[in-house]
Amino acid sequence: MATASPNILVVEDDRETRSLIAKYLRGNGCNVAAASDGREMARAMADQRVDLLILDVMLPGEDGLSLCRKVRTESQVPIIMLTARGEDLDRILGLEMGADDYLAKPFNPRELLARINAVLRRQAAAQTISATNGATTLGFLGWRIDFRLRELRNPEGARVAMTSAEFDLLRTFCERPGRVLSRDSLLDLTQGRSSGSFERSIDVLVSRIRRKIEADPQDATMIKTVRSGGYMFTPTVEAVAVSAGDKS
Repeated sequence: MATASPNILVVEDDRETRSLIAKYLRGNGCNVAAASDGREMARAMADQRVDLLILDVMLPGEDGLSLCRKVRTESQVPIIMLTARGEDLDRILGLEMGADDYLAKPFNPRELLARINAVLRRQAAAQTISATNGATTLGFLGWRIDFRLRELRNPEGARVAMTSAEFDLLRTFCERPGRVLSRDSLLDLTQGRSSGSFERSIDVLVSRIRRKIEADPQDATMIKTVRSGGYMFTPTVEAVAVSAGDKS
């Protein structure tokens, strides 16, 4: 696994499916808790640390997409959505709600484990920044992105909420300003081919980031679309000195 004995919370209303997932993941070194609906999920997340959330779309009461959106307002825990339909619309909606990955039912448990590993590896890699690799905080047009704290602050100093996938993509842009980056390369740099992600997910994430940093998301000036090329981050990016007070 990407981390030692990660704590996985499985939210799935079908008892047999929930049990099979939990049994397989426990057999592969995971600590697993299970819930059948949103209320049980909330209790489980309040009682223990959760390193990754597996969330079924079709749940009794509040559905998985709504629960995903709520979790994202207060937590950056990685989320893998499960959908019985496997349609692009469900996948796109899941990404828009803040999910990091998705998997259509029926699926092979080994594929789910591979997705979990990929998501946890991406998160660990993003959080591990060696001092020899350069600045941990970059600035552009008054904005500050802090790799160590994994947070973005606007020119007024207010923290801007971002999902893990959004942060990783914005960081990739900030580390490569002025370069045309294809959707393929952005997938490789942020999500990895093993995750089964598709190019449309990059467009969804770019749209979400634009809504957070652009003055006019419909006429973007920071993340420019390059026809038949991909995207380019246009601002000048500079390293930001971190004061002793900021390191606490």
